[in-house]
Amino acid sequence: MRKRGEEREDITTLIAMTNTADHNYGSMDTGMSQVSSGDKNVFSDGITRIDFVLVWEESLAVLKDGASEKDKSSHATQDSHRKWREDFLSRLQAAGIDQEMREVLQAKKKISYVLLSAPWSVLCYYAEEISLRVPLQMVTTPNYNWSERMLEKTKIPNLMSQDVPSMPPDYYTCQFRTNKLERFLGSENKETFFKTTQRHQVLYEILARTPYGALKRGEVGIERLLSENAVSAAYPLHEGPFQMPEGEAVDSQSLSMRQILHQYWARWASWKKYQPLDHIREYYGEKIALYFAWLGFYTGWLLPAAVVGTLVFLFGIWLMFTDAPAREICESEDEFVMCPLCKICSYWNLSSICTTFKAGLLFDNGGTVFFSIFMALWAVTFLEYWKRTSAVLAHRWDCSEFQETEERPRPEFTATAPLTLRNPVTGAEEPYFPKRCRFNRTLTGGMVIMIMVSVVLMFVVAIILYRVILSIIIYKSHNAFLIFSAGRIASLTGSVLNLLVILMLSRVYIYLAQVLTRWEMHRTQTKYEDMFILKVFIFQFVNFYSSPVYIAFFKGRFVGYPGNYYNLLGIRNEDCGAGGCLIELAQELLVIMVGKQVINNIQEFIMPKLKAWWQKRKIHPKVRAEDGKVKEGGQTQDAAPWETDYELLLCEGLFDEYLEMVLQFGFITIFVAACPLAPLFALINNWVEVRLDAQKFVCQYRRPVAERAQDIGIWLDILQVITYFAVISNAFLIAFTSDFLPRLYYRYNNDGNLKGYVNFTLGTSPSNFNANNTQCRYRGYRDRNGHFRPEYFHLLACRLAFVIIFEHVVFFIGRLIDFMVPDIPEDVEIKIKREHYMAKEALAENEALGKVVILLEKENLSTELRHRAKPQTSTASPPRESNSPPPLLNPIPEDPDRSPL
Repeated sequence: MRKRGEEREDITTLIAMTNTADHNYGSMDTGMSQVSSGDKNVFSDGITRIDFVLVWEESLAVLKDGASEKDKSSHATQDSHRKWREDFLSRLQAAGIDQEMREVLQAKKKISYVLLSAPWSVLCYYAEEISLRVPLQMVTTPNYNWSERMLEKTKIPNLMSQDVPSMPPDYYTCQFRTNKLERFLGSENKETFFKTTQRHQVLYEILARTPYGALKRGEVGIERLLSENAVSAAYPLHEGPFQMPEGEAVDSQSLSMRQILHQYWARWASWKKYQPLDHIREYYGEKIALYFAWLGFYTGWLLPAAVVGTLVFLFGIWLMFTDAPAREICESEDEFVMCPLCKICSYWNLSSICTTFKAGLLFDNGGTVFFSIFMALWAVTFLEYWKRTSAVLAHRWDCSEFQETEERPRPEFTATAPLTLRNPVTGAEEPYFPKRCRFNRTLTGGMVIMIMVSVVLMFVVAIILYRVILSIIIYKSHNAFLIFSAGRIASLTGSVLNLLVILMLSRVYIYLAQVLTRWEMHRTQTKYEDMFILKVFIFQFVNFYSSPVYIAFFKGRFVGYPGNYYNLLGIRNEDCGAGGCLIELAQELLVIMVGKQVINNIQEFIMPKLKAWWQKRKIHPKVRAEDGKVKEGGQTQDAAPWETDYELLLCEGLFDEYLEMVLQFGFITIFVAACPLAPLFALINNWVEVRLDAQKFVCQYRRPVAERAQDIGIWLDILQVITYFAVISNAFLIAFTSDFLPRLYYRYNNDGNLKGYVNFTLGTSPSNFNANNTQCRYRGYRDRNGHFRPEYFHLLACRLAFVIIFEHVVFFIGRLIDFMVPDIPEDVEIKIKREHYMAKEALAENEALGKVVILLEKENLSTELRHRAKPQTSTASPPRESNSPPPLLNPIPEDPDRSPL
């Protein structure tokens, strides 16, 4: 282990690149990209391809003698930023990056665009450095998804299918090696050998590593320049406009990839069609494509859950008119006089909650038990089949071994790590950050998480007190209508207030989590994102679910009984409403889940349009004429593509999109016993979500740098943990919050009918409850002295037994499904082994072995069984193939180590 300073000074560039042309593999002079005449993503020579664009804005105001200190400070900052940019660009030029400057003058500022392009020699060097994968051979086996195969077998017309033009081909690939260039497919054409997204990855890797000042102060990389506002934006260009050409019909094969994605994916008319995942991957990279693949897969699996949930809800509607306890309550009139719900409240009749009790049957009935078991098994099966789908996509998109063997250290980590350590696997000297220091920083971050979680719990207690106090205020108002609805008003307004607190705290904590995770110095981008996601999700889990958990499992449990009520901070503990806690839980879920989804969809639909309008207004071109006057101008159709893309919004990643869906998954699984319609609302939301997200990426966002990913990362682990929570939560919800077990117990002891069930569930107040010796009823299994009746303990034993049996049965079936459904399909395993074999031959030092991969392979090899050939009767040895080495010869020495470009 060595300190970084022992190898190089702070001012030394981190990119060991020479700017000499490689005569073996071409240079920008000999290997220029041949582009179509209509392509504007080129330098002024019309040939050199633009791989990346840097943008910054400078004020044109002249600093006068009488200027204020604020103006002087602003100009000093501008001068410092100019020095950083000059140093940064000079280092990029030393690294071999071609540059071209374009400027746009406006009334008060100048916008500078630096167009960057990587020559062939740079592409080759960094393709090997960051382990880009290149094609060996085309795969001709067609790709199907599970629904296509199912519909094809059942002979049902597939209305979701569509023929998308320019289907990206599938290849067997391996890691790029410069000295094996001729063995890769398409190596004879250097202009098209590397995909556009791969060129973007190379440029971003260089931009992220290049310093512009002292490394000790962390002055390195384009991200730091962006955070310091020295550079306004850095982005690769879109492939032209997304709108379809006007006028005559256009050949679909001539459309750009962006136009194809808009026409066949981002339009609302495509809501019922399959997503073109291979096209998304080709244009945006594997990470974004995997998100949309998971979102589409999840949405498709919500369909059966929504159907079953709707049927359970309809069963609840039928019970509203046929349920015996509901009829007893509605027909009781003055039979059941209930105790006051607070100190200043009055007595009330149980018959007054007739409508509320019937509404509660929509969410609390025998069907919810079946639905809870169904959703638990649904969640397990969904995750198992997603693992299979993810394995298929990862192999098809060449990411099966990305995290284990191919992922490089984060560029920011590479630039700022204080030490270096020799990799025991590769033998290369790599940046290193001590594990002990990272552990201490992670521990500090954990303490911050605990503090923030404590803040959330404080707000939960505050909302509980708010509901109690509001109920008291309403009762003091002496308004008959308000007093009758006091509990529902307090509960509903408390739910809305809780939603607002959730959204407010989320924004504060996400920013804090970003700072903490960056400070922890994680080596790879995957590890960095996983730790950031884990921090935020722990907080959001408590933030979103604390209030429903309180209502489901704690509210009304510690109330006491008339004459001996329990208090919190001098206020009587909150009891469940007259209709029970389950209907309040359903209300809370609908407000938080549906309310959050509606707010998010409105934000995703309106906010990007408002931001785009403001962005265009802010950079609206006002070009200076030759006489020095400012002329009003507008963005014309002939505007340069880098100007058009600069008007678009910055893509801020997929974290918010994943978080929204995972929290939704938690709502429809953890508390599904209280709200059978949750999967239906989730399905409707996700149908809208897919198109909103597609429109943002195609029409409103700048093109993000393509990132590779093996799967959806730590989100899959979080989903599995949520599934375990869901099984336990639903077991306790049915056992202790629902009326399912008390009804079942009463039926068992009363010849299968529920006559008299309402009286069975009510206790009678002690005789000394008030001065008038007026007796009243309350919910609870207690006698006249406040002691628990024997039925309470019988029910407690039944409830605990139900929890144990429920979770054991569901977990056993889940394990059985896990065992029966392999994570990787057998045909994918065969393809992976075949690809390893081909890569081994392609990169073999032995030229005779290397020739094998050049031969075209027949994809549709016969799988029929054949008899083995009979052994030769002759004792002579069989003839040896001409290309195989003779026996007993010395091994061929390996090629000498190649020198870097």
